[in-house]
Amino acid sequence: MAVAVASVEVVVVVVVVVVMVVVVVVVVVMVVVVVVVVVVEVVVVVVVVVVVVVVVVVVVVVVVVVVAVAVVVAVAVVMVVVVVVVMVVVVVVVVVVVVVVVVVVLVVVVVVVVAYLPHQDNAET
Repeated sequence: MAVAVASVEVVVVVVVVVVMVVVVVVVVVMVVVVVVVVVVEVVVVVVVVVVVVVVVVVVVVVVVVVVAVAVVVAVAVVMVVVVVVVMVVVVVVVVVVVVVVVVVVLVVVVVVVVAYLPHQDNAET
């Protein structure tokens, strides 16, 4: 009988040890799963932050390029307007100078002719 009780005690101890080992393995597996989940969440957060930073940088670059192109176009338009205005002013000044020269020449011709005509009449008589 003592051997049977001792055998039962050994079986109970073995079962308790096996159950404890199983519990330890389950706890270790749960800890590993929690660590993996935390690592995956950290990786996902890092990836999301990197994507957001990249999107913000791309948007800023696009805005800077658009503003730069707008400034270049505006400067080009202003330059074209200034060139056209200068050309118009030059043409107007040239036309005014030509008209003034023509008028002065005509006045000189008329004055010379008017001054010369009385001498012509005197020479014929």
